[in-house]
Amino acid sequence: SFLLASQPAKRYNLFLRRRLMFQKLKQSRDSIFFRDGIRQIDFVLSYVDDAKKDAEIKAERRKAFEQNLRKTGLELETEDKKDSEDGRTYFVKIHAPWEVLLTYAEVLGIKMPIKESDVPRTEWTPISYMLGAVRLPPNVKFPHPEYFTVQFSRHRQELFLMDDPSKFFPSSTRNRIVYYILSRCPYGIEDGKKKFGIERLLNSNTYLAAYPLHDGQYWKPSEPPNPVNERYILYQNWARFSYFYKEQPLDLIRNYYGEKIGIYFVFLGFYTEMLLVAAVVGLGCFIYGLLSMNGNTNSMEICDPQIGGQMIMCPLCDVLCDYWRLNSTCLASKISHLFDNESTVFFAVFMGIWVTLFLEFWKQRQARLEYEWDLVDFEEEQQQLQLRPEFEAMCKQRKINPVTKELEPHMPLRSRIPWFLCSIATVVLWMALVLSSMVAVIVYRLSVFATFASFMEKDASLKQVKSFVTPQIATSLTGSCFNFIVILILNFFYEKISAWITKMEIPRTYQEYESSLTLKMFLFQFVNYYSSCFYVAFFKGKFVGYPGKYTYMFNVWRSEECDPGGCLIELTTQLTIIMIGKQICGNVKEAIYPLVLNWWRRRKTRTNTEKLYTRWEQDHDLESFGSLGLFYEYLETVTQFGFVTLFVASFPLAPLFALLNNIVGIRVDAWKLTTQYRRTVASKAHSIGIWQDILFGMAVLSVATNAFIVAFTSDIIPRLVYYYAYSTNAVHPMRGYVNNSLSVFLIADFPNHTVPSGKQDFDTCRYRDYRHPPDNDRKYFHNMQFWHVLAAKMTFIIIIEHIVFLVKFLLAWMIPDVPKDIEERIKREKLMTIKIIHDFELKKLKEHLGIDDTEFSKHVMIEENKVQLARSAM
Repeated sequence: SFLLASQPAKRYNLFLRRRLMFQKLKQSRDSIFFRDGIRQIDFVLSYVDDAKKDAEIKAERRKAFEQNLRKTGLELETEDKKDSEDGRTYFVKIHAPWEVLLTYAEVLGIKMPIKESDVPRTEWTPISYMLGAVRLPPNVKFPHPEYFTVQFSRHRQELFLMDDPSKFFPSSTRNRIVYYILSRCPYGIEDGKKKFGIERLLNSNTYLAAYPLHDGQYWKPSEPPNPVNERYILYQNWARFSYFYKEQPLDLIRNYYGEKIGIYFVFLGFYTEMLLVAAVVGLGCFIYGLLSMNGNTNSMEICDPQIGGQMIMCPLCDVLCDYWRLNSTCLASKISHLFDNESTVFFAVFMGIWVTLFLEFWKQRQARLEYEWDLVDFEEEQQQLQLRPEFEAMCKQRKINPVTKELEPHMPLRSRIPWFLCSIATVVLWMALVLSSMVAVIVYRLSVFATFASFMEKDASLKQVKSFVTPQIATSLTGSCFNFIVILILNFFYEKISAWITKMEIPRTYQEYESSLTLKMFLFQFVNYYSSCFYVAFFKGKFVGYPGKYTYMFNVWRSEECDPGGCLIELTTQLTIIMIGKQICGNVKEAIYPLVLNWWRRRKTRTNTEKLYTRWEQDHDLESFGSLGLFYEYLETVTQFGFVTLFVASFPLAPLFALLNNIVGIRVDAWKLTTQYRRTVASKAHSIGIWQDILFGMAVLSVATNAFIVAFTSDIIPRLVYYYAYSTNAVHPMRGYVNNSLSVFLIADFPNHTVPSGKQDFDTCRYRDYRHPPDNDRKYFHNMQFWHVLAAKMTFIIIIEHIVFLVKFLLAWMIPDVPKDIEERIKREKLMTIKIIHDFELKKLKEHLGIDDTEFSKHVMIEENKVQLARSAM
């Protein structure tokens, strides 16, 4: 047994002796080894001499920290500042020896292969052959065979497939183990508290950076003795923009960056694939609107000089705004028909079903991923192991964990309540700030509209412009752009504040930290990005009043009115500017920001070009992805998901723009991770976490918002009511609708302080509402058609919501969360691993007792026969 246990170590020592043939004590520019060319660099720390008053304290911290790292078994090698390019930076290279890797692989419960899987991979279907152009080569898509795996155990080393010890632990696992040690290594006692963890040392600038190395250059493959350059393979098959139509090498991403980053790209890729269906249907609805635009009866009547040209509309603001003719909105009515037509209802229902299919199929994809990436039992590990070092450092009390029965750091709730209250107050304050900024934008639109109206009316040179840019359109465009700028500014400041507040709450685990930050950021983003869309969709033009009795904001500004065709076109404008503007700014920032920073950092540091620009210096000059880098990627994707689902009834092209953005975004993210950022520490995740609950909540909300948009924001329901109940033209039922939808107001009934200056040769004006005319006994009160339309709107909402929710629940019930083949594979793997471990333990037992195999088999058969004989006798 002792000889068997020593075999892997002997093979590893043989590998090290062979490596000595490498040019000893001679460094290579791309070497990822210590000076001896043997020990692989698993992590790098960097620091500079600090001339400030706390320089000695930092030096003592570093000395104690590095001594304690050596005590854990890690090997360190320091590169003096005189050998670095900038002449001022020290680099501490860290190597995890074999024994350390074995110990912490067992501590962390890392799963390692014991036998190659006998379950075949999913075979290609006929559809797969049709999509052959988007497939990657098999050796890139599946770089390693599938294995049966179990948690590593030192006393079962012989059980694992350990042919080449140097490759047994992949580099992502090695850097994960080293970071685990770094995050828990103490460096002294300050203010009566034990201080530990690399993150605290980084925050205090004791160290400048801590990072694992990329395994080579991204533009060329590595040369021996360096291992296979996975970074180069990723760049060639993933990060190049010419591969935008190709699938992603997901297993390679997982092997190199870890499961947490890998599962994000799986989700983004799956979401993009599902968007393709929604984009095709949305484009079809848009084309339908485009083809039917010229034959639209409403637009024809509005544009007709004998109909729309003869309708005098009431002023849209007091005093400064003049009366106007309905045909001045001719172009706007045609554009509105592109998005406000019969297909709008169909697309709203379709997207309600699409979002259900997306979430249900994602559950299946996630279950398949959990099996393929050995994450089926990961949740329990995470709860046990992801204790934040900051939480441990702040806790003075200990409490027995009822599950593990071990003492763990404990912080009483009373100590955390003040920070929770502060956090809630901060979130509420910033949400109030967002709402107040939205009110400021509304005030801007109200005040600027009058200026646009009077300016465009008086300036004769703008007569041609007025045919396609009305005061309403000009105000809407400038207001939307102004609102978008305000959103970006508020978002920038809130990101900093929310991260600080979350740290002050002292969450217990990394999962609690991310969940708390996610909730804060999402609530803010939801209010920040969607509040203006909710205002236009559900509030603008709904509480205007009528001429002579308008409602006023702060008793100064008259409430905004919708276009005679409804507010849908303005909602489309608002959504388009915010959604596309955010996508463009996001992609530019993600691509340009790290590129410029890296260029500037290299420009400042490369002062001694005659010195060797080593692998660790090259990576040091790259931008850090940060612990929240992936969080912001998810936040951006989920915010886009909200635009695609919550208001899609007003803009069927939203899925198409989201699809195009994601196709570019995947390659931008791949490019920046591969070329512009330091390699991230590999970490595990079995799902997208709290984001899945947020997506589900938004999916449910989207059914209601789209139903309300069709009912109250678009003009579909009033047109249907007129078609079936009020039309008197049997041949052309929609003729006369425009006149029917506009009420009449007697100009003499205007209050004196609101009447436009100048004499008029007409006595009445029109406005959008269903009210009695001035010659009626109940003048200006709502007529019966108003109540019919309102009843139809409410009925439509109830029917559509019930239909969509019924289909959603049926689909959720019909589509299992875990595919049947995956259930079978999981059962097969559990059975095989139990059998393999059983056979291994049995073999060890026989060797220990010195029992011969044939004699043992005979003994087992005799005992089984006795049992069967006893059963038959009974």
